[in-house]
Amino acid sequence: MKQLIKSTIILMACLVLASCSTTRRLKPGQYLYTGADVIINPDSSKRIADQKEVKTSLENKTRPRPNKSLLGIKWKLLLYNLAPDTVKPKGIGNWLKNKVGEKPVLMSEVKIKYNNDVLKSYLISQGYLQADVTGDTVIKGKKGKAIYTATTGDRYKINSVTFPKDTGTLTNNINKNKDKTLLKVGNFYDLDTYKNERIRIDNDLKESGYFYFSPDYLILQVDSTIGKNLVDITLKVKNTSPDAALKPYTIKNINIYPNYNLRRDSLLRNLHPQPYHDFNIYDDRNTFKPKLFDRLVFFKKGENYNRKDHNQSLNRMVNVGAFRDVRVEFLPIDSFKNNQLNLNIFLTPLKKNSLSFSVTGTNKSSNFIGSEVKITQTTRNLFRGAEQLDISASGGFETQYSGLAKGQNSLSLTLEGKLTFPQFIVPFYKPSATNAFIPKTVASLSYQLLNRGSQYSLNAFKAEFGYNWKENIRKEHTFNPISVNYVQASFPDTATKDSLFNANPILRSSLENQFIIGSNYNFTFTNQMEDYRRNNIYFNGGIETGGNLWGLFVQKDNLGRRGLFNTSLTQFVRLEADLRDYYKVNRNVTWASRLNLGYGYAYGNSTTLPFVRQFFAGGSNDIRAFRARTLGPGTYKVPDNQTFSDQGGDIKMMLNTELRFKIVSVLYGALFVDAGNIWLRKEDTGIPGTTNTGRPGSGFKLSRALSELAVGTGAGLRIDAQIFVIRLDGAFPIRKPYLPSGQRWVLNEVDFGSKTWRRENFILNIGIGYPF
Repeated sequence: MKQLIKSTIILMACLVLASCSTTRRLKPGQYLYTGADVIINPDSSKRIADQKEVKTSLENKTRPRPNKSLLGIKWKLLLYNLAPDTVKPKGIGNWLKNKVGEKPVLMSEVKIKYNNDVLKSYLISQGYLQADVTGDTVIKGKKGKAIYTATTGDRYKINSVTFPKDTGTLTNNINKNKDKTLLKVGNFYDLDTYKNERIRIDNDLKESGYFYFSPDYLILQVDSTIGKNLVDITLKVKNTSPDAALKPYTIKNINIYPNYNLRRDSLLRNLHPQPYHDFNIYDDRNTFKPKLFDRLVFFKKGENYNRKDHNQSLNRMVNVGAFRDVRVEFLPIDSFKNNQLNLNIFLTPLKKNSLSFSVTGTNKSSNFIGSEVKITQTTRNLFRGAEQLDISASGGFETQYSGLAKGQNSLSLTLEGKLTFPQFIVPFYKPSATNAFIPKTVASLSYQLLNRGSQYSLNAFKAEFGYNWKENIRKEHTFNPISVNYVQASFPDTATKDSLFNANPILRSSLENQFIIGSNYNFTFTNQMEDYRRNNIYFNGGIETGGNLWGLFVQKDNLGRRGLFNTSLTQFVRLEADLRDYYKVNRNVTWASRLNLGYGYAYGNSTTLPFVRQFFAGGSNDIRAFRARTLGPGTYKVPDNQTFSDQGGDIKMMLNTELRFKIVSVLYGALFVDAGNIWLRKEDTGIPGTTNTGRPGSGFKLSRALSELAVGTGAGLRIDAQIFVIRLDGAFPIRKPYLPSGQRWVLNEVDFGSKTWRRENFILNIGIGYPF
């Protein structure tokens, strides 16, 4: 108790000293500005709706902003004061003072009248039309603050909304969609809603051909004199609107220049065009097949201009991956005197061939870290239809930096070819182009050699044919109806193979030849690109099948098993779902959570999922308090003397939650809790009469699944430079599922002062990118 009191006194003394040091360098007559306080309706007992939120909004609109603080300590100002008054252009003093530190914000910078006007204007925009704000300053010692008193009055509501009379085509189009208006009788007066209503009407008109219309040509007249804190709103088209804005335009000619560059501008414009459907194509080099533009350009001759076709055409031409520059222009015919536009499309192709070279760092969930060198040859527009062929070769070296097999090295060589068509290639079916995103057909073939020193080598062949498409910016689909994987293991000699298998029976299943032929489908939903949202969601779900439909075409052997190349065909169904939530507590703090579920069902030739399709637990992107792939299955624990520790399962359940916060500049911190485990669908009972005694407790039972979850917690540091993220996480277990029931929570055993405890429990994870 005495120690606690002593620590508290020391902490309070530090806080007092820190408080004093923020003002010690102020000159006579200078006062440190500590922020603004807004008092709403102090002379009235009536609270306004959402008063706390309104108060916060008003305080955030005052200027200047006070010095940043953490736990009440203005740490940036403290660092600024640590530096001498004069610092060299380079050095730690300059870095502390000008890069990390923050000079004091003074009371002399506060403009009371300016802030009064800003706060009053904001309240009026929210419907408090009789609002008034007065401000003053309070000085105490070497510090001061601003106090603003806001008298709001009652908030006004909408009494009626009047649209312009139907006197022509323009007003008819405005009235046609007035049922979609954002201005609802009974709603509060809100200036932002009025602005958005003008934008809504402009968008509707753009879809009807009004190319030159603008929201600025609309005016909303507000009458607040009718009493009872109500307003009447009248929407009108300004009399000063230009004639060109008041009529719809149609598309006359669509001129496409597929091989455009500025130096050939006059030559290309004077070419005799090649007519194709609704297009005039100016290309003396026949760079692209004309039918490509049926999928890229949504406009048709004689149709009204509309913004949807405009945006979808631009997005498709940009995303097809064949052009480095895309430019469109709409030119009125006869200087606005009629209602027709010529559409000119200027496309500058990318180079047909390019060579790229990259060196990357790798960090895998299995705790392997290393680097890879990759060279890629890209050939664009291979068949004159914007196709793309990528041929790559890569080589890498990895070493396992932690785990039971620490120090194990791995060499890899990968060859891959991928051909992408910017369209669906489906027999007997021609899908129509319906949105701004280019559908793709992808065919790929790859080979990988993985060498684990003197132990074994893996040869992996993979071939896929499938489709990738987007419904919209949030939803993406990938479907591969044909996916073939063949993995073959080889050993230096029979003695090495037998020695490995005898020492670790689990290796037998992981290194046996694998033949997987099937299909897979994956769906992704995300709204993470919408930064205005306080809460963002990411979901990825997939299903994979092996040996089902394709297995019908494969003959059975003498034992009734289907196989190819003397290898049994793997038969299974695998489901996985990954749901993530990112909640912005404030600008610098995010609460991220993830739920990851997986289930695999093997049948026919197979009793469990093939090793390369199993689920794993533990590692830097998973349950970080346990070493990679060593957790589970179920309550089973890998023996300490087993060098090959990878443990796979048919079922996975995982939950992660992490509080991420900014510390300074690109340095971020995190506090996290991870929970989860994997299981086999059926208990591994081993093989009678052999050294393979199975894995007791590895089977899944729903009734005891929650009691078999592992739980870990920890903290981390991240360098987030946007283009890359380097992560260091330290974690330790607080629940071990392999301990006897009733003894699995081990929070009381945590002892950072014990070297033995740290060696057995504390795990450091180095990662590239966020864990989720």
